[in-house]
Amino acid sequence: MSESVLFDYWRSSSSFRVRIALNLLRLPHTIVSVNLLAHEQRTPENLARNPQGLVPTLRIDGHDLTQSLAIIEYLHEITPGSTLLPKDPFSRSQVRAVAHAIAMEIHPICNLSVVAHVQSITGGDDRARIAWMRKFIRDGLVAVEGMLNRLPSDAFCYGPTPTIADICLVPQMYNADRWGVETADLPRVRSTKAVCEALPAFSTAYPQNPCEAV
Repeated sequence: MSESVLFDYWRSSSSFRVRIALNLLRLPHTIVSVNLLAHEQRTPENLARNPQGLVPTLRIDGHDLTQSLAIIEYLHEITPGSTLLPKDPFSRSQVRAVAHAIAMEIHPICNLSVVAHVQSITGGDDRARIAWMRKFIRDGLVAVEGMLNRLPSDAFCYGPTPTIADICLVPQMYNADRWGVETADLPRVRSTKAVCEALPAFSTAYPQNPCEAV
């Protein structure tokens, strides 16, 4: 397989997920930054890759793939021995449920563009933005904690190896810490985060750009 190209933004949760997956599967790739603060996602070049005007886009096997969960499932399917999704249908459904609870319930409502629009139509200041983030991230993670408590106890979200659920959880916990969300009473999500962070595939995927702040 030739080296793929990931078009991402360093602080994008969706991009963070794909970086983790590429690392876990040991797939060679290069990263090209799409600076969201400079609105590069709306340039003709990025729109040609990603008609939604978003990140990430993964250029692989001659295709431009979008939407992080779809990208990760593609990588899982083309990589022999991948354990990002369990083999049996019931276990896959449980892993997908946790991943979707984060990527489809928490993430969209806490997207910075959504919060900025809320601020613009309500006249809210930065305190409103922080309160919004804390409420919806907290509510979502409380639900995820409940979901994990219904699953077999293990090092990761489901089973002895990281899955797509863990790939979604860690970036969301990064956002929780960034916005000062209280998570001390959520032992399952916190312990899973700690186990994942001990793996280089996760730790090296963390957002790193000290020259930029938002």
